[in-house]
Parts: sequence; structure tokens; C-alpha cells
Amino acid sequence: MDFVFTVCDNAAGEQCPIWPGQPISAHWGFADPAAFEGSEAETRAQFQEIFRQIRARIEIFVELPFAQLERLALEKRLREIGADDPAAQARQSEEGAAQ
Repeated sequence: MDFVFTVCDNAAGEQCPIWPGQPISAHWGFADPAAFEGSEAETRAQFQEIFRQIRARIEIFVELPFAQLERLALEKRLREIGADDPAAQARQSEEGAAQ
């Protein structure tokens, strides 16, 4: 196991289990869409928004230059991905690729 990501907002302060190997772990918190209260359409939109945010972070993650990053730099970058707005990061990545 190389990477472990926690995604529940409630998991940020919890003690994680001990994972096999020495994976890099990061917390990418998202609001629980199941806790959202609204119409069926609003709830569906909430699930879609959380999905979009998760996907944006994964897209940024898979584009990281893993071979060039040492473990500490990679850990820092994963924390940054989790802390930042994933949509804004995706736009920055696209703009950088276009230049």
C-alpha cells in the first residue's frame, strides 16, 4: 500500500489504523453528502458536487511527478491538495499545461 486518503470531515481528528507497509497518508476532507437535507434534486446535486471535488483532487494527484518528489515533498503536496479548493487547482493545472 503506497497511499491512504481519508475523506470524511469527521475523520480529520481521529486516530487512523496502522496500515501495512509505510504508506503516505493525507486527509482530504469532504462534507458528508448523506447528511445533506433538501429535496431529492438538491441531494443529488450535493452528491454530484462532492464527486466532482474528489475527482478533481484525484486528477491532480495522478499528475504529480512521483519520480521527482521525495517522500517529504510528496507528503506536503498531498496535504496541499487536500487543503485547497480542488476546482481551483484543476484550473491552475490546465492553465500551466496550456503555457
